[in-house]
Amino acid sequence: MSLRDTSKFLSLILRHNSQIIGLTLDEHGWADVDDLISRMKTKRPIDRVTLDEIVATDDKQRYSFSANGKLIRANQGHSLPVDVELSELKPPEILYHGTGAKFCRSILSMGLMKKSRLYVHLSSDIDTAEKVGRRHGSPRIFVVDSGKMFNDGFKFFYSVNGVWMTEHVPKNYLSEMTL
Repeated sequence: MSLRDTSKFLSLILRHNSQIIGLTLDEHGWADVDDLISRMKTKRPIDRVTLDEIVATDDKQRYSFSANGKLIRANQGHSLPVDVELSELKPPEILYHGTGAKFCRSILSMGLMKKSRLYVHLSSDIDTAEKVGRRHGSPRIFVVDSGKMFNDGFKFFYSVNGVWMTEHVPKNYLSEMTL
């Protein structure tokens, strides 16, 4: 089993379905590390050294350990109803959203929707948005007038791994960028 495959499975557990292995997350998305390792034995065996490596080397910094190292959680991207204690902040004037071309018509019609996730994810730079878009086919980038949204009363959150989030981006705050 590759480290990447194990990381993907860990993401599934900590962000979307902890019950696959019978793991309980607290209200902030934290799981006991020893319990996680023990329960993963039935599906994808992992030890503490491998878990430490995944957390340290994940290119998107998806995971964090608690200060004492006994708990772990995903930093963002949950569909599970958890409060990962995001910082509410004033965003930059412009943020970006990368997606696939097949979603553009819907986005232009309804704006950016969180769908099964807790928030819409936004990037502070074009390169990151383009990488996200490539995961969904031919990439498209939307420019979000986040400064105006904030001034109009929308809340923005910033995760420890550098992802901006909000609950919805209405279409009037969006423009499609030409790559």
